[in-house]
Amino acid sequence: MSEPMRWGILGASNFASKHMGPAIHAARGAKLAGLATSNPDKAAGFLEFCPDLQVFDSYDALLADPAIDAVYVPLPNHMHVEWSLKALDAGKHVLCEKPMTMQADEFDQLIAKRDDTGLMAAEAYMIVHHPQWQRVRQMVQDGAIGKLVHVGGRFSFTNRDASNIRNRAEVGGGGLRDIGVYVFGAARFVTGAEPDEIAARVRWENGVDVFADVQAEFPDCTYSAYVSTRMHPYQEMLFHGEAGVIRLTAPFNAQVFGEARIELHQPDLGVRVERFPADNHYVLQVEAFGRSVREGVEYPCPLEISKGTQVMIDRVFDVARTL
Repeated sequence: MSEPMRWGILGASNFASKHMGPAIHAARGAKLAGLATSNPDKAAGFLEFCPDLQVFDSYDALLADPAIDAVYVPLPNHMHVEWSLKALDAGKHVLCEKPMTMQADEFDQLIAKRDDTGLMAAEAYMIVHHPQWQRVRQMVQDGAIGKLVHVGGRFSFTNRDASNIRNRAEVGGGGLRDIGVYVFGAARFVTGAEPDEIAARVRWENGVDVFADVQAEFPDCTYSAYVSTRMHPYQEMLFHGEAGVIRLTAPFNAQVFGEARIELHQPDLGVRVERFPADNHYVLQVEAFGRSVREGVEYPCPLEISKGTQVMIDRVFDVARTL
């Protein structure tokens, strides 16, 4: 049996401590081996579930360790490109938290570096690894709801903490980069298409977008979605066809917001429900990344796909009217 892929994490973020760190630790074929943080106190949460974890006092020190095979980058948005490139230069495979870039054209240097080094690099867009999304894509493309007419998305939560990075413009905060990536990327993943026309309205607070209402024309269907960081927590995706409706009730935070569930509404047949109570998309993401590195298995979300979602985000910012 081959040795497990040894992972390091750059930065002791809360999200890494609660979700991605435990996922790497639990994933088959992976070992959480290193954490880089200048604050030893922040390592405590990681050491609780991974007591043999090596703690480095700097990002560079972790990248210099030949025992680390891959790194997960959960740093503030504006640091993603810099440290992803540094990690690739250091010979490490890279899984970087979304949004991996601040603008779509920044993906070009990441793609070039990935190709030059022959290493794996990807954005941590975990939902495409969840079986509910793979199932929905199959259902839509197989005609379960007939011709797709409209796609709708909603994603919101409340965060008014001015010190939080999601509310700080200088580090790439705002709702579109944080959660717009989900309602946009999910539609692109299922349809396999890109929007032709986009219209949007955005509300700003202190330089960050806190509400965005987006409409788009895809080649074969219309699209509408809103995201907000100032509304009651809610999430849902709808795929409405001529012969039925598919509804996802916890599309983006399965097990956290609620049970992952697909509702298929069809005339005369009522509602059929498929449930996914145990699947952890973070663990599945790490395992898929490892298979792509070791076996050359096609990765569900290569950088080129992630760039397309960032193109859509950029276009929304370009055309948006201020509320």
